[in-house]
Amino acid sequence: MLEIEIDGKKLTVPGGSTVMDAANSVGVHIPHFCYHKKLSIAANCRMCLVQVEKAPKPLPACATPVTDGMKVWTHSDQAVKAQQGVMEFLLINHPLDCPICDQGGECQLQDLAVGYGQSGSRYTEEKRVVANKDLGPLISTDMTRCIHCSRCVRFTEEIAGFQELGMAGRGEFTEVMSFIGKTVKSEISGNVIDLCPVGALTSKPFRYSARTWELSRRKSVSPHDGLGSNLVVQVKNNKVMRVLPLENEAINECWLADRDRFSYEALNSAERLQKPMIKQGGVWQVTDWQTALEYVANGLKQVVSDHGAASVAAVATPNSTVEELFMLRKLMAGLGVENVETRLRNADFSLNTAGATWLGQSIAELAASEAVLVIGSTLRQEQPLLAQRLRQSVKKGLKLSLVNVHSDDLLTKVAAQSVVRPDQLVEGVLAVIKAVVEADTSKAAPAHIDLAGVEVTDAARTIAATLTGKSAVLLGNIATHNPRAAELHAAAAALAELTGATLGVMSEAANTVGAQLIGATVGGNVFSSEPAPKKAYVLLNAETEFDTHNGAQALAAVKAAEMVVVMSAFNSCALDFADVILPVSPFSETSGTFVNMEGKPQSFNGVVRPLGETRPAWKVFRVLGNVLGFNGFDYESSEQIRDEALPGDTVARLNNAAAAAVVVKAQAVSGLVRLGEVAMYQADALVRRAPSLQATLAAPALKANAATLAALGLAINDLARVEQGGQSVSLFAELDAGLADNVIRVPASHSATRELAGMFDSLSVSKA
Repeated sequence: MLEIEIDGKKLTVPGGSTVMDAANSVGVHIPHFCYHKKLSIAANCRMCLVQVEKAPKPLPACATPVTDGMKVWTHSDQAVKAQQGVMEFLLINHPLDCPICDQGGECQLQDLAVGYGQSGSRYTEEKRVVANKDLGPLISTDMTRCIHCSRCVRFTEEIAGFQELGMAGRGEFTEVMSFIGKTVKSEISGNVIDLCPVGALTSKPFRYSARTWELSRRKSVSPHDGLGSNLVVQVKNNKVMRVLPLENEAINECWLADRDRFSYEALNSAERLQKPMIKQGGVWQVTDWQTALEYVANGLKQVVSDHGAASVAAVATPNSTVEELFMLRKLMAGLGVENVETRLRNADFSLNTAGATWLGQSIAELAASEAVLVIGSTLRQEQPLLAQRLRQSVKKGLKLSLVNVHSDDLLTKVAAQSVVRPDQLVEGVLAVIKAVVEADTSKAAPAHIDLAGVEVTDAARTIAATLTGKSAVLLGNIATHNPRAAELHAAAAALAELTGATLGVMSEAANTVGAQLIGATVGGNVFSSEPAPKKAYVLLNAETEFDTHNGAQALAAVKAAEMVVVMSAFNSCALDFADVILPVSPFSETSGTFVNMEGKPQSFNGVVRPLGETRPAWKVFRVLGNVLGFNGFDYESSEQIRDEALPGDTVARLNNAAAAAVVVKAQAVSGLVRLGEVAMYQADALVRRAPSLQATLAAPALKANAATLAALGLAINDLARVEQGGQSVSLFAELDAGLADNVIRVPASHSATRELAGMFDSLSVSKA
């Protein structure tokens, strides 16, 4: 610890701290532009010049290390004069367009110019003009305003992992730009908007729609991936106008993924439902809530009476809140219905664990690991901010390894990687287990893990060697959605046990863990006709053709049912098969709770009033329960439901251990197999309706490696016909060198491919 005196205040700080760090620790504000606590030190704006005892000239606080006994003055005449001089230079070329600048009112340059600027300028020469750059559909540019702080450049290189922006030129001719012909395509690119201290980089969807002082700010939680990012939702005239990060160092730090930031566009979509509708004689009729709810209650009672409770299934996405899922399950229980399922993209329902599956530790603890093995995950798409956090940990020495179905670039150093077919993920993990056993003869695989016939690769040996010390084995979405998910979980658990690692499951959606905690995971594949087709479905926030493992099968099932109740915020192709549609609130218009992947419940309130006659789903279920005459539905608030749904300590009810041993054995495979992972902006109903996010996506294509394309007689850009489950689609062929042989990468949950069957099933391909 070192002693330092700042503006007469004595304090001690750790060795290696800068003057800026020391000042921040005691609440002393030093003006700055280029400094940011999460970025490297650039010291190029010079706004943080301070007076240091015995120093011949002012020094930049952000780049000056503390020495024992140092005395610093941040607001002395010398310091202020230096800061005023820097401000004068910064304003020489800055345009005087604050009234039309989208950053007006929340601009650091404006704020500091009030304290350190002059009333007039001594600069009479012509100001420079910089051409704007095309950075894509999310980020708007006014580069003449740029003050060359380089925050955006450092962010793309250090945090996003790839230098998509750079600085060309020197002096006043310096320009921030992307590479020629390129835009910014990182999954966390929107953070440069927050980082920019002036109006050079602003939000393109938000541009010119409101002023910052017109907006009210309300806290919320992201409804997308399992991280549970904290949000500040900004509202004007009962309309969500913008979403910003709410800093939470334990979860999302100060960042947001682009889908968390820009998916709010869907909340104001023209597809929003506003009134209940009932189909009469094949024609949709707008009705009132009382009529619609009585119709639903009578219809469900009739189906149960005619066909039994087993003929009814309730289906919800794990993006639904704890309160909504609890009330859905309670309503179904009143009807005697047990089939309540949220694991819609799963193909294997045979795994039973001792508790809800979770990350196995906190997000911060995971980031502090010495080694991490990720099994079956398109990590940057599934968990953008978790991928970013692991990227930072790799810089500090973490060894990141992969057993995966592709070699997509994680934009970080990878210790080892084993690329296998989707139907060979189990064998990929078994190879690592066998490598661990071979390297240490004192260890033996559990009895239910059969290593006969398993071939150990060099990659498996390298991965095994990394899993020492504090390690973690993580299962991603491709693993949990896999037809052999139970075997994968058992193999990963065995590997974690052998190496002393922590087993974790990266949750697919915002409330995957919460859905398990309240028991909304009973029913398995409710869209299958085995043992008998369902006669009625209640769909909560679920779009069958996009949110299921086999969209074609799910769509056929609901079309064949006698009654389908759809509870959604959006108009969709449910119009083709539903009997009644009830408009329920998205996360922004209801209070609720999400339980993130580390098992932390996060409650939030609605930020705007429900649109039209939309109602929160938990209230709809409450009234339905009363209409049906059930007891225990007299809740006055979502908090009452939450307290009943999540009693006591939730962490105590989390457990990744299997309830019973699952036999794992290597299997031989052949033929073509589909890799049908869900694209980042197709994962849920909100992102699918966010125009700016959709504009960043390329058209879906058939991807395979060179050997597979050649074997199929396909060249790049050839039109190929993909057949699966009796249906076919035509896609253009593209080269993907990161795939194993005979793997065909065709995205799932997309309008162009929704007619196909299982995400990881066999398929056939021919030239169209």
